[in-house]
Amino acid sequence: MIRMPSVKNQSGTVMKDELGQHLDVLRRYALVLMRDPDQAEDLVQEALVKAIEGASSFTDGRDLRKWLLAIVHNTFVDRWRRQQAERQATGELSSMAEEGSPPAQLSHVHLGQTIAALMTLPVEQREALVLVALDGMSYRDAAECLGIPVGTLMSRLGRARDALRAKTGGGRQPASDQSDRTPSDRVQRPPLRVVK
Repeated sequence: MIRMPSVKNQSGTVMKDELGQHLDVLRRYALVLMRDPDQAEDLVQEALVKAIEGASSFTDGRDLRKWLLAIVHNTFVDRWRRQQAERQATGELSSMAEEGSPPAQLSHVHLGQTIAALMTLPVEQREALVLVALDGMSYRDAAECLGIPVGTLMSRLGRARDALRAKTGGGRQPASDQSDRTPSDRVQRPPLRVVK
């Protein structure tokens, strides 16, 4: 459990209650980045320490959630650079799902498969998808939080959605799978004409 000390920004406003309101969003984002609940909690705590130490740089009128998410992101990037070898998490979510009892409802199964597929995406795609699709941030806000151009965010988001659809069976079949289909299953296309 994180205890929130009293924190003051530039104008002297106490931020303790405001920081506490964003803990769930920070934890969810950190969990997607770290893929491990304990490491995610450590990341949130480290980011909050940085936020508290740098509270005097926060100005009134800024979006506190975006500021905190940016700190979590930057803290993650710093950790990733320091411990790149350790960050090669492989199949932890899959092994946890195999050890547990199967869910009673199909929606739980699909959710588990979607989360497992999400965790296999590259970190750049995961963070873009989580900020926009789960946290409801606008493209501009998410791009600002990640420190990238909006076009780059949209590109990462598109690739993440396509990969997620392919991994969960919700997208188009790859070309190699279409060759196994019978001719009656294939879509007939009109022949191309050369226009001069």
